[in-house]
Amino acid sequence: MLQHLPPGTVDAVGYVAASLTTAAWLPQLLRTWRTKSADDLSPGMLAAFTLGVALWLLFGLAHGSGPVVAANAVTLLLSVGLVAMRIAFRVRR
Repeated sequence: MLQHLPPGTVDAVGYVAASLTTAAWLPQLLRTWRTKSADDLSPGMLAAFTLGVALWLLFGLAHGSGPVVAANAVTLLLSVGLVAMRIAFRVRR
């Protein structure tokens, strides 16, 4: 079914999906920065999510998938930022 779409359509859908799912993390990142607290973020969830995103990035690189690489590279930066804030804000207390 998807093979009948115009060229570039599947990648365009991938980039839109990647943009939306990556952007979904921005409110959490901004909230954590503003409140200087990440206590409501589970360390286990952050660790599993960050590792999963890193693995998706490797997968995207191995398959040469632009949308997967772009989304997971940015999401990995956001996730690492949350992990860093969780650590930094706990140390300050």
